[in-house]
Amino acid sequence: MLQNLEQLSARIAPERIAFVKFILEGYDNLAILSTSDQASGEIIIRFHSARRDELLAILDNLQADYGSTIF
Repeated sequence: MLQNLEQLSARIAPERIAFVKFILEGYDNLAILSTSDQASGEIIIRFHSARRDELLAILDNLQADYGSTIF
């Protein structure tokens, strides 16, 4: 099972970390978000490779809806 895990690193607005975590976990635990540096908004998103397309679509939609306040 662990062999199918992938991760993405990103930087988001620090005040949006909890919101993005809530969204990703709300999609039937689509991904696990953790912070590598909360003050600067550096995050790591871990997910199963089979759900990569779904995750990227959600992240694209979040960016389109919220613009630079998310990513």
